[in-house]
Amino acid sequence: MKLRNRERRVSGWFWVLGWVLFAAGLVVPRVSAVDSGAYESLENFANILAIVQRNYVKEVETDKLVDGAIKGMLESLDPHSSYLTEDSYRALQTETEGRFGGLGVEITVRNGLLTVVSPIEDTPAARAGLQPGDQIVGIDDETTEDMTLTEAVKRLRGPEDSSVTLLVRRKGEDKLLTFTLVRAVIEISSVRARVLEPGFLYMRIAQFQDRTSNNLIDAMAKHQPGDGSYKGVMLDLRNNPGGLLSQAVGVSNLFLDSGLIVYTEGRGSQNKQRFSATRDGSRTDFPMVVLVNGGSASASEIVAGALQDHKRALVLGTQTFGKGSVQTILPLDDRSALRLTTAQYFTPKGRSIHEVGIKPDIVMDPKARPAVAEAPSADKAAESEAGAPAERAAVPDDLIQRLRSDPEIGRALELLKGWEMFRGLAGSAKEKT
Repeated sequence: MKLRNRERRVSGWFWVLGWVLFAAGLVVPRVSAVDSGAYESLENFANILAIVQRNYVKEVETDKLVDGAIKGMLESLDPHSSYLTEDSYRALQTETEGRFGGLGVEITVRNGLLTVVSPIEDTPAARAGLQPGDQIVGIDDETTEDMTLTEAVKRLRGPEDSSVTLLVRRKGEDKLLTFTLVRAVIEISSVRARVLEPGFLYMRIAQFQDRTSNNLIDAMAKHQPGDGSYKGVMLDLRNNPGGLLSQAVGVSNLFLDSGLIVYTEGRGSQNKQRFSATRDGSRTDFPMVVLVNGGSASASEIVAGALQDHKRALVLGTQTFGKGSVQTILPLDDRSALRLTTAQYFTPKGRSIHEVGIKPDIVMDPKARPAVAEAPSADKAAESEAGAPAERAAVPDDLIQRLRSDPEIGRALELLKGWEMFRGLAGSAKEKT
């Protein structure tokens, strides 16, 4: 949404007030409508601006000083609020459409340290081995101490095929790790789907983008069993850093037919929102397991929390990241924008996500590697269900290998098969009575 005209007029009035104060040196009578503390702060800002302009070693443009002040003000609030120039605002819009340049890693500032939320699969960051929780202490021999999130993102991005070197502190490692990555144009496939066994569907969401919920619907239709009924569905949200709130709500709504999905709490009425499920198009006729880990954040946590609170799905994995604040993009007239934290997310049962995360129903250490029944090959999966065999065989080799060896996926499949088995036993007992 655009800032209202009244808000622009007020901000403009404060700017004029500041300019008059330092240019004319006048003592302006205090106006009752302006808080005295705010007035004194504006007066102090105007005085500092005048001193810098008169005494700095080089002549500095006023616009540059004001932009710097705006950036500093927003970045002092929290790691996620920032001032977006025209270029950075355009880059943000491109990201939500699923194509952007860089390393493919979501970062934040936690406890004052630049921290990896999650590498995005099939990107330079993921292939290099960056992990959720890694602390980036250096970028190209420059320390990240006191580096803002906006500045860090700017330094991590660059021309395609150019390289960047990261110095990383990782929990459990005695020495700092060095990663040299080659930047690439990041094109994210939001949804991947695969039939593990007849009737059991695996779906992976890499990031919540413009059409994620529609892509999920298409994937379910494409892999629909011959009898029209799934025996179980697995939703993989591991290392998913989040994305659009609207898509988190849309995905949750696919698997819930009623009730609250998520609500937000903020200062103004516009930041107190409630999002509820509707019956239209929802699928509640099969059991579900949701996979999460420390790289699941924001929109991923909304989906996992909603399905968990409604007992619609079992959540399996490790504690999620805990990024539960709402950032609103406020476009400005000069094509720049403000990215401002305006609210926090809460699950249907009122659990705060921010800095807490979602605790799984079944905690499974990803470092543990129990024996897992091997998933069927692509050819076997193709033979066992209705549909074109070529489509089944076309599943990427890297995905097939990961599904075969991934213990969390294996455990989730066992749970879904057990669920189906007990449901069958219950049905047989009911028939006998």
